[in-house]
Amino acid sequence: MTTPTEKSSILIVDDMEENLIALQAVLGPLEQQLVTARSGEEALKALLRQDFALVLLDVLMPGMDGFETAGNIKRLDQTKDVPIILLTGTDVDRDYAYRGYALGAADFLSKPIDPWVLRTKVNVFLDLDRKKRQLADQSEQLRRLLAAEHTSPRAGHPVESPAESIAEQLAHITEQLVRVEVMLRGRDIPGAPELADRIADLERAIRRLEASRGTG
Repeated sequence: MTTPTEKSSILIVDDMEENLIALQAVLGPLEQQLVTARSGEEALKALLRQDFALVLLDVLMPGMDGFETAGNIKRLDQTKDVPIILLTGTDVDRDYAYRGYALGAADFLSKPIDPWVLRTKVNVFLDLDRKKRQLADQSEQLRRLLAAEHTSPRAGHPVESPAESIAEQLAHITEQLVRVEVMLRGRDIPGAPELADRIADLERAIRRLEASRGTG
């Protein structure tokens, strides 16, 4: 499992090698892991092999085009929550953007793509990915604390950590979660409200645990 300190992965999908090279050069300064695919089929295989913070997907590809690829990504439980930015040329049908958003794409950019605009948009999703992994990390910490609770003397097992230490850790986790939730509530990006709601649920669960420990 990844941790919040690890680099995020970005999948770049385009059938033209020169486009892949250009996008890698633009995103290189972000210092994240860049993975490329030359077709929709390659993209789906990559998505099933590892987690990605974002997919940059060219629309005009032979065989399985960007729209079909995006549809397949959104249909799979393992990949349906991965944000997709669709990329296409300037002389395309006006309905392309509508079709992309209807499929669940998070954004749509026309070529030639402004490097600053692309990096700015990508950074938004990288930040969201870091928050998701931070939430997973905090959830794992909470799971370990709950396991420690079940090894108390009342259950006939040695205590892994003092009650005061567990309380302090719970308070620390709650404080971190609150900060992340506040940040997400103020960001107008796809997926942020849902993640903030999940964090709020976790905060409430921790507070219920603290209350039960105080009266137990």
